[in-house]
Amino acid sequence: MQSSVYTLLLVALLAANLPFMSQRIGGVLHVTHKAFGWRFLELLVLYLATGLLGRLLESRLMPVQHQSWTFYVTTFFLFLVFAFPGFVLRYFWKKRGA
Repeated sequence: MQSSVYTLLLVALLAANLPFMSQRIGGVLHVTHKAFGWRFLELLVLYLATGLLGRLLESRLMPVQHQSWTFYVTTFFLFLVFAFPGFVLRYFWKKRGA
């Protein structure tokens, strides 16, 4: 059980930062300037994919527990906290000579 929790946390951390590390929309279409709206949409899609992975891992270990809307709001904001390093690197970190 511990390994699946650590795996899910690592996947969530990587998925939350992925939209800020790439100039590709959806990992496929390369653009010169990716707007914040595209990054946020990718963040939502990756949140849903991570949630589905968590549900799959839970179903392999035990019966899946019913969750209310507060669970999903809390996990989404936790996902946003995980995305903070990528957001800082993309928007706040000044590059030398730029």
